[in-house]
Amino acid sequence: MCNFYIVDINEYLPAPNFIGQSILMYTATQIQQQQTITSQFLQTGLADEASVDALLQLKDLLRFHEYRYYVLNDPLIADFEYDQLYKQLQDFEAKHPDLITPDSPTQRVGNSLNQSFQTVAHLVPMLSLDNSYNADDLIDFDRKARELSGTENISYCIEPKFDGASISLIYENDELIRAITRGDGVEGEEITNNIKQIRSIPLTAKFSNYGISQIEIRGEIIMTKSSFDKYNQFLTAQGNSPLANPRNAASGSLRMKDPKEVAQRNLDAFLYHVSYFQTTDGKPVEALSTHAGALQLLWDLGFRSPQKEKRVVQGIQPVIDYCLEFESKRDELPYEIDGMVIKVNSLEMQEKLGMTSHHPRWAIAYKFKARQATTRLRAIEFQVGRTGAVTPVAKLDPVYLGGVTVSSISVHNEEYIKEKDLQIGDHVLIERAGDVIPQIVKSLPDLRNGEETAIQFPKTCPVCNSELFKEETEAVWRCINIECEAQVVEKMIHFVSKDAMDIKSFGEANVRKFYELGYLKDIPGIYQLPYEKIGTLEGFGKKSLENLQSAIEASKLQPLHRLIYALGIRFVGETTAKTLANAVENIYDFISKDETALLELEDVGVKVAKSICHFFQNEQNIEMLHHLEAFGLQFKNIKKEATGVDSLGGQTFLFTGTLNKLKRSDAEEMVEKNGGKIMSGVSSKLNYLIVGEDAGSKLEKAKKINTIHIISEDEFLQLIQQNQS
Repeated sequence: MCNFYIVDINEYLPAPNFIGQSILMYTATQIQQQQTITSQFLQTGLADEASVDALLQLKDLLRFHEYRYYVLNDPLIADFEYDQLYKQLQDFEAKHPDLITPDSPTQRVGNSLNQSFQTVAHLVPMLSLDNSYNADDLIDFDRKARELSGTENISYCIEPKFDGASISLIYENDELIRAITRGDGVEGEEITNNIKQIRSIPLTAKFSNYGISQIEIRGEIIMTKSSFDKYNQFLTAQGNSPLANPRNAASGSLRMKDPKEVAQRNLDAFLYHVSYFQTTDGKPVEALSTHAGALQLLWDLGFRSPQKEKRVVQGIQPVIDYCLEFESKRDELPYEIDGMVIKVNSLEMQEKLGMTSHHPRWAIAYKFKARQATTRLRAIEFQVGRTGAVTPVAKLDPVYLGGVTVSSISVHNEEYIKEKDLQIGDHVLIERAGDVIPQIVKSLPDLRNGEETAIQFPKTCPVCNSELFKEETEAVWRCINIECEAQVVEKMIHFVSKDAMDIKSFGEANVRKFYELGYLKDIPGIYQLPYEKIGTLEGFGKKSLENLQSAIEASKLQPLHRLIYALGIRFVGETTAKTLANAVENIYDFISKDETALLELEDVGVKVAKSICHFFQNEQNIEMLHHLEAFGLQFKNIKKEATGVDSLGGQTFLFTGTLNKLKRSDAEEMVEKNGGKIMSGVSSKLNYLIVGEDAGSKLEKAKKINTIHIISEDEFLQLIQQNQS
């Protein structure tokens, strides 16, 4: 059927209870009738002057067979036969374009490329879920829900936490009119044409049978394991690189410019939440009084909701039991999940519990333990970073782990290798910490056969062959040759990066390309590139070249703190760079500052002070600064007027986690413009910790210091607004 891949998920799919715009429970007789009609169309075709009824019959027939194929994975006709029916409809609509309707099976694939994706607002914000990692977290969630609701025994609905890309669908008058990505939770990008390529999402559904005129549905776009494997086989056969994991494959597909390419990936969708609905008479819908009822309604209308996977229970202990049960069989599922979602089943109680600025109080995500697997350690490669640190990287037999194919893992340093007792050829146990960062848990010495070899840490730099050096207080070996090719390239990559000089169109790939071609040899060389030569390279048309030149010129206006950070001084991060910039009138002032003077600055310790002094006492570094100054970079500390005129009174702030409404850099700038200071870590000197999504150790540390105010992003914005009024 149009060369799409079949997905083996029979056990997890809804019953065949809909066709086209109808809600029907198909009996064996009715299915046979569909087959009879199919045979008739295959034999006689659709006449050029066929009646409207015949046209509608063919459309419904195609929808029926699409559902059998793409949703139930149980086709009743051959691919070739389906293609014949589809072509009949295509040919007829080509001759009668006035009879083409948006819900026609031919209208899934767009006729043109998407040039851009418009940003539109969700009807209801898509908030994140609070996370839990153990039974104690779930018990605490239940306690809070019972206290806030005044109910002793709450009914919960539990369902899988699908590992894909979040999506919001809007139907009006039974027709899919808009599909939106999650975006920042308030607004997302409209990708309706691409979503129409997912055959398990109906273009129309009879919500009007429930009196619903408009509805917003939330769900997850996924690529099943089998589709992922088959598509990677297809890519490899075409000579292309395989995709990394199903989640990224699904997410990356949604913003592809050509809907036909989206269709080739055979994506699927689980729809699991009704976030908003409106009825024609203003009356409530009984089926939508509970979350489980909403899943049933979606199921009955032909959507793939987690109806078969869900469970409704009373109290928190059955919730815990079901989470553990599902975790034990996650590898048997045909798709990736990374946890379970627990929701208060009653929508009335959900409304009563409400939500914070970050997450609903009536739902929580239970995250599964880190995924583990065994593989073989085949080699160790030694990589040199911009500070000269030599990092060993383990090369492994590729292994699929938690949605990602892992073949390389950093093993940090020589001591780490000894601690883990690693040898070349070892079987090793690996895991993805937090389902994100892969790491080696341990070697498996019992599986050694005598062919393993010890790992020899190099004595000289693997790039420039200079002797390596290690300080007594550190575990890291370093190349101290600042002309080492690896360090030079990494320093230039850092210099042009987003958080440093933010030179757009000048990423890592271009730095490496220009270096290899001899067009770029050091940081000052960024400002004297041979544009006439670059213009002859593939991918550098007139517009691209103009964009690169403009970005480089614009970087000369970046404030002093960005330049200090861009220089790549060891131990100097973004926050420390701002502290340093505010302490001088000109960057050359650091030449005369000793360690004692630097230690008087906020958050500057002994290591940082030594590193700064070492950098500004190096003649080559000073020569580089002279070159950069000659090119017109900003060396002076230009004081910006504070819009709030010290309205925050020198109070200290620190951000942790992912912010939903602000970029971290913008939020920090708001603090500084209003007279506040940014801290680099949690201490008794910190006044405010602003907590975003997935906050980590900083939050836990701050909870132990009573003087720190822990606030949300919205509370931070209110604080700024109050201080400016």
